[in-house]
Amino acid sequence: MVNTRIIPCLDVNNGRVVKGINFVSLKDAGDPVEQAKIYSNEGADEITFLDITATHQKRKPIIDVIEKTAENIFVPLTVGGGVSSVEDMKSFLDVGADKVSLNSAAIKNPELISHGAKRFGNQCIVVAIDAKLVGKKWNVFINGGRIDTKMDAIAWAQKAVSLGAGEILLTSMDRDGTKDGYDLKLTEKIASSVSVPVVASGGVGKLQDFLDGVNIGKASALLAASVFHYKKFSIEDVKRYLNSNGVNVRI
Repeated sequence: MVNTRIIPCLDVNNGRVVKGINFVSLKDAGDPVEQAKIYSNEGADEITFLDITATHQKRKPIIDVIEKTAENIFVPLTVGGGVSSVEDMKSFLDVGADKVSLNSAAIKNPELISHGAKRFGNQCIVVAIDAKLVGKKWNVFINGGRIDTKMDAIAWAQKAVSLGAGEILLTSMDRDGTKDGYDLKLTEKIASSVSVPVVASGGVGKLQDFLDGVNIGKASALLAASVFHYKKFSIEDVKRYLNSNGVNVRI
């Protein structure tokens, strides 16, 4: 049986790890290279590095920081933020990233997914979806959660996979930083509607939230930020808890 992956997320702004609530009120949470090194040594299955202001500021991602991060870890690295072309993807992969996360650019140019998948393989292409409940459906937001596309998140996940996405990184904007747990209804709906792994993101506050993400949300991987950055739990704490509750993890 496939192991459930535990993934610390480094949201990076101006070269520093930051964490906020509902995508705003960002606070400093450390140096990305040092944080990544710690998580790699602590047993993270992967690390996700997102340059969260690159698209909004219309700039290229910070390749030098990504390269230093990749050099200092021994687990797969997913990198996103500011990607607008296949050449941008190549620049990430060339400096040590294993996967590229597409968000705003994929919405604006869906063919970027298929072009990336054809050139580098589906396993390298992650489509990140920032979703927020608007009325009775979840809408997709872009530009770091600033713009509502009005697109249905479930339909977009299905389309992204049909174009070649090998994984969906699903963040609930409503739960981000709240410590109220993953949006299990949203996660389960998307996980059950696509054929690729779904990474649950947004809202972890207690160990039970990780377990619910697997058992109720049907996620293949569990991403968290603040509970790791501020040492509420270690990665080992999470894995031991999941393992004791019947979830397969790499220990």
